[in-house]
Amino acid sequence: MDEPRKPGTSRPVQQAHCNNCSLSTLCLPVSLGLTDIDRLDTIISKSSPLKKGALLFDQGQAFSSIFAVRAGSVKTYTVTPDGDEQITGFYFPGELIGLSGIDSGQYPNAARVLETTTVCNIPFARLDDLAGELPELRRQIMRTMSREIRDDQQMLLLLSKKTAEQRLATFLIRLSERFRIRGYSRTRFRLSMSRNEIANYLGLAIETVSRLFTRFQKSGLIQVEGKEIDITDISQLYLQSGECPNLQQTT
Repeated sequence: MDEPRKPGTSRPVQQAHCNNCSLSTLCLPVSLGLTDIDRLDTIISKSSPLKKGALLFDQGQAFSSIFAVRAGSVKTYTVTPDGDEQITGFYFPGELIGLSGIDSGQYPNAARVLETTTVCNIPFARLDDLAGELPELRRQIMRTMSREIRDDQQMLLLLSKKTAEQRLATFLIRLSERFRIRGYSRTRFRLSMSRNEIANYLGLAIETVSRLFTRFQKSGLIQVEGKEIDITDISQLYLQSGECPNLQQTT
């Protein structure tokens, strides 16, 4: 995987290549041969580093591409008729953004980067043509869309049935699992989003989220230093969340 440019440097960014990207197995079918991956490479372009706050696409903008996060993180959100922002998701390296625009031809939400971020821009029309020739690629796109539907359903359950404590614990547990899948520590990670953004996403007041972080820390579930989180008792955090842990992953 070619290294993303560090903030403050002027080294030009190289073209992304799926066949030497450590994240390719997350957003691409593992069964694609090198020749097929080379064909996919020809339609993908890698962005220059996007600064915190940069808009990846806007709500209502014409749909043209999906994006794979390569480094950094992104939030998606909708703006209500009253002008309020409602965060709908957070995305990390190896995850695809923008699939929800396929149906209507417009992005139903906006996407904004949370920190210095690079993405792979994948023009959907060309991807769709290529997927018609590569059945495994089309299946991977369908799997990704199915996963988004499942995550949306789980989020509705989270907001409608769980207490404030369960919502925050579930949020941390699911982040932990996503980082584990990407080869990072599942117990130590950085929250690129603010407490206010977490509160918005979980449908809670910022004061409630701050109070719960303090309570979890006093209870020995986590250690917090700024945006750095250390899950010190993941089994108890699972119990707090009401989620069912995979025992092989919690040992």
